[in-house]
Amino acid sequence: MSTVQTLQIKVKPNAKSSGLVELPDGQGWLAKLKSPPVDGKANAELIALVAEHFGCRKAEVVIRIGASGRMKLVQIPGVVP
Repeated sequence: MSTVQTLQIKVKPNAKSSGLVELPDGQGWLAKLKSPPVDGKANAELIALVAEHFGCRKAEVVIRIGASGRMKLVQIPGVVP
């Protein structure tokens, strides 16, 4: 059975290196992106980063809320046993 997981991600564009880490307090994720927040470049990098981290296709990653902000709600496919 398939379901959807929603992640709360805080984005920091123009970082020296890219990475996705879970916040220690369990309140979401932090994405450091090399791309600038111009013309959707940071969002495209975020989608690729999330897809790689969680082992899903880029087409399955959807930014539901916050496409133009730093706080985003991102949906990814999840599997329920």
